[in-house]
Amino acid sequence: MKPVFGAMQAWSCIVMSVFAIVILSVIGLLFKSNHHSMMGSTEDPEDGAAVAATVFSAVIVYAVFLVGCGFQAYLHYRENKRGAIALS
Repeated sequence: MKPVFGAMQAWSCIVMSVFAIVILSVIGLLFKSNHHSMMGSTEDPEDGAAVAATVFSAVIVYAVFLVGCGFQAYLHYRENKRGAIALS
Protein backbone atom coordinates (compact mmCIF):
# COMPACT_ATOMS: atom_id res chain seq x y z
CA MET A 1 0.00 0.00 0.00
CA LYS A 2 1.27 3.47 -0.87
CA PRO A 3 0.94 6.50 1.37
CA VAL A 4 -1.67 9.09 0.42
CA PHE A 5 -0.10 12.09 2.19
CA GLY A 6 3.48 13.24 2.30
CA ALA A 7 5.77 12.35 5.17
CA MET A 8 5.92 15.94 6.44
CA GLN A 9 2.13 16.24 6.47
CA ALA A 10 1.80 12.92 8.30
CA TRP A 11 4.29 13.90 11.02
CA SER A 12 2.77 17.36 11.38
CA CYS A 13 -0.64 15.75 11.84
CA ILE A 14 0.80 13.39 14.47
CA VAL A 15 2.34 16.26 16.46
CA MET A 16 -0.79 18.41 16.31
CA SER A 17 -3.02 15.47 17.25
CA VAL A 18 -0.91 14.61 20.30
CA PHE A 19 -0.96 18.23 21.50
CA ALA A 20 -4.71 18.47 20.90
CA ILE A 21 -5.37 15.24 22.79
CA VAL A 22 -3.33 16.40 25.78
CA ILE A 23 -4.75 19.93 25.91
CA LEU A 24 -8.36 18.91 25.32
CA SER A 25 -8.10 16.11 27.88
CA VAL A 26 -6.98 18.61 30.53
CA ILE A 27 -9.79 21.00 29.59
CA GLY A 28 -12.33 18.16 29.66
CA LEU A 29 -11.14 17.02 33.08
CA LEU A 30 -11.42 20.56 34.40
CA PHE A 31 -15.00 20.84 33.15
CA LYS A 32 -15.89 17.38 34.46
CA SER A 33 -14.66 18.22 37.96
CA ASN A 34 -16.45 21.63 37.84
CA HIS A 35 -13.17 23.39 38.51
CA HIS A 36 -13.62 27.04 39.46
CA SER A 37 -11.36 28.22 36.64
CA MET A 38 -13.84 26.82 34.10
CA MET A 39 -17.13 27.19 35.97
CA GLY A 40 -16.59 30.26 38.17
CA SER A 41 -17.92 33.06 35.96
CA THR A 42 -21.53 34.04 35.35
CA GLU A 43 -21.11 33.50 31.60
CA ASP A 44 -19.70 29.97 31.92
CA PRO A 45 -21.86 26.92 31.26
CA GLU A 46 -23.83 25.47 34.16
CA ASP A 47 -23.48 21.79 33.25
CA GLY A 48 -19.78 20.99 33.26
CA ALA A 49 -20.39 17.28 32.60
CA ALA A 50 -22.17 18.01 29.30
CA VAL A 51 -19.34 20.28 28.17
CA ALA A 52 -16.80 17.65 29.21
CA ALA A 53 -18.61 15.01 27.12
CA THR A 54 -18.40 17.27 24.08
CA VAL A 55 -14.71 17.97 24.67
CA PHE A 56 -13.98 14.26 25.11
CA SER A 57 -15.74 13.53 21.81
CA ALA A 58 -13.28 15.94 20.18
CA VAL A 59 -10.46 13.99 21.87
CA ILE A 60 -11.79 10.83 20.20
CA VAL A 61 -11.78 12.57 16.81
CA TYR A 62 -8.15 13.62 17.30
CA ALA A 63 -7.27 10.08 18.38
CA VAL A 64 -8.69 8.82 15.08
CA PHE A 65 -6.57 11.43 13.27
CA LEU A 66 -3.55 10.24 15.24
CA VAL A 67 -4.09 6.64 14.20
CA GLY A 68 -4.63 7.57 10.55
CA CYS A 69 -1.61 9.85 10.36
CA GLY A 70 0.48 7.33 12.27
CA PHE A 71 -0.41 4.73 9.66
CA GLN A 72 0.63 7.15 6.89
CA ALA A 73 3.95 7.79 8.64
CA TYR A 74 4.46 4.04 8.99
CA LEU A 75 3.85 3.58 5.26
CA HIS A 76 6.49 6.23 4.51
CA TYR A 77 8.92 4.55 6.89
CA ARG A 78 8.31 1.16 5.29
CA GLU A 79 8.64 2.59 1.78
CA ASN A 80 11.95 4.33 2.62
CA LYS A 81 13.31 1.20 4.25
CA ARG A 82 12.89 -0.71 1.01
CA GLY A 83 15.10 1.76 -0.81
CA ALA A 84 12.39 3.49 -2.81
CA ILE A 85 13.42 6.76 -4.39
CA ALA A 86 11.32 9.74 -3.31
CA LEU A 87 10.59 12.19 -6.11
CA SER A 88 9.07 14.88 -3.91
